[in-house]
Amino acid sequence: MQKNLLASMLFVCAVQTATAYAEEPLPALVYPAQGQQLQGIAASEKDLPTVTAQRWLKVSDTALQLEGPSFDRDGNLLLVEVFGGQVLKVDPQGKLSTLVPKNALGSAGLAIHKDGRLFVAGLGNFKDTGNLTAYKADGSGKQVIIPGKSNYLVDDLVFDSNGGFYFTDFKGTSTQPSGGVYYVPADGKGVVPILPNLAIANGIALSPDGKTLWVTEFATGLLHRIELKDATTIAPFGEAVVYRFNGPSPDSMRVDQDGNLYVAMYSQGRVLVLNPNGLPIGQILIPGRENGHYLRSTSLALKPDTNEVYLVASDGDLGEGSAIFKAQGFAKALKLYSHQ
Repeated sequence: MQKNLLASMLFVCAVQTATAYAEEPLPALVYPAQGQQLQGIAASEKDLPTVTAQRWLKVSDTALQLEGPSFDRDGNLLLVEVFGGQVLKVDPQGKLSTLVPKNALGSAGLAIHKDGRLFVAGLGNFKDTGNLTAYKADGSGKQVIIPGKSNYLVDDLVFDSNGGFYFTDFKGTSTQPSGGVYYVPADGKGVVPILPNLAIANGIALSPDGKTLWVTEFATGLLHRIELKDATTIAPFGEAVVYRFNGPSPDSMRVDQDGNLYVAMYSQGRVLVLNPNGLPIGQILIPGRENGHYLRSTSLALKPDTNEVYLVASDGDLGEGSAIFKAQGFAKALKLYSHQ
């Protein structure tokens, strides 16, 4: 009798407890008021010093994939269009013109020689026709530097003070890293491997003293800091991954005269700035990114003798085309080989 009574009491308590829990709503995750934020910034970077750029120039109503912005000695801003291969020019008054018409070279990066020639890195068909082609300042006089079928997908390049240049090879995947970094001396004789086995090597830059080479890996989100013993030799213990970026994906980059590194973050609509040790110190946001616009930020240029930063971005399939944005960075532009 007592056992039955005790069992009944326990059953009633269990039912009451279960009923009480059932009446309480389950804890639930909800998106913030503005909705799902694919362009959200990681907690470790969101409190950095931040500015929002201004739109400077609408380049196209269509979503051209702009890349490689570089200033020449006359103050023109030159840039390339990846999938169409063309080279564009924006003069100091903001007038847009075409230097090299559409072609199959797949222009992806641009660096200017001090003799005025334009060295254009090309991805070709993104498989086996990567190339490097030079033009005169007016877009004429096509000269093949690295021909297609050379087994490189040349994505970006930077000149050193001697007129040689480093370039990135855009091959590979995150699990099959077959890209890398290479050096071509000023006489153009030979291609020297510097850092092989990278997963879609992309952005490349040199420090003000030319002794540190920076490289991003697009597929793994890594930043390499490479201390050079000489142009083709890495110093002992001189190579390290110093930063792992959050989200997709580090693209092209530039250095200012203080040695700070400006990295365009593709699919994020922003530029992340890191100090010479590879630690984040600030960021530049593209207006509209909070609503998902202009997230395809690929590259930037610093205007000579100023701290003005010019960012290029595409709006993808959201309808606002492609544009150039403008803000101020930490320090003045580094004097590149083109202006020596």
